[in-house]
Amino acid sequence: MEKGGFFYIMGSLQMTLYCGITSWLEYRVGQHKTKALPGFTAKYNVDRLLYHEQFGDIRDAIAREKEVKKWRREKKLRLIEEMNPDYHDLASGWWQEIARHN
Repeated sequence: MEKGGFFYIMGSLQMTLYCGITSWLEYRVGQHKTKALPGFTAKYNVDRLLYHEQFGDIRDAIAREKEVKKWRREKKLRLIEEMNPDYHDLASGWWQEIARHN
């Protein structure tokens, strides 16, 4: 049985975009939010989850990431707007909920 995964798009308040994949979305978004790993998202404050898709096989998530990364910015923004027209942080409140259960 293959492990599932997520394709996701993060954004900053200035709308710098980052596309990624992960098998554990909540954990990976937490890494972006806390700047746990140095790199692009930490440097440019890309810490808002704007879009995500779930796949039963991580290879499908990887293929989707490769596809979307080739797109022009305008097409990525249209994709985000389909799920999240107001560009809200879809992970807002996750951390308070996790803390409440610990």
